[in-house]
Amino acid sequence: MKFTKSEIKKIGEALEAEIKHTGKLFRIVIDNPIEGRKLSLEIHPDIPIDKKVGNLISVFTIDGLLQLHFCTGFVSSKALGEVTFIAEHKGKLNGLIITKEAGCSLFANVDTSVLSGDFNRLGPEVAVSGIALLLTEQLLPSKKRAKKVKRSKKS
Repeated sequence: MKFTKSEIKKIGEALEAEIKHTGKLFRIVIDNPIEGRKLSLEIHPDIPIDKKVGNLISVFTIDGLLQLHFCTGFVSSKALGEVTFIAEHKGKLNGLIITKEAGCSLFANVDTSVLSGDFNRLGPEVAVSGIALLLTEQLLPSKKRAKKVKRSKKS
């Protein structure tokens, strides 16, 4: 997955925030003084991570730091005012959600089957991750392959 300038622009628009670009780094600061929250989002496209190259997403908050290594995709939603970054590996999904109100949520090691499962059959503590990450299902490699197979059968 490559971050293009137009994709970075979409992220800024969804978060209603200015993007600062320095070298390969894209940085967005979101301040919510009413609720006392502030965070900095950093997008590091194609950087060395040990012996590989990948995308690194960092979120700095007043209380800590969250990082998503090897980001494989994202979904930005202007209507929801949020961006969800994902990293998928071997059927497990990690999602980092940033909101325009300077909110941040992390869902780690979520089994991708939860996204297409019956939420009524899942406990609420499990269903919340599936619901939060549902918009990203179209980005998963297994879903992309399934779409290609369906298209080729129609041909």
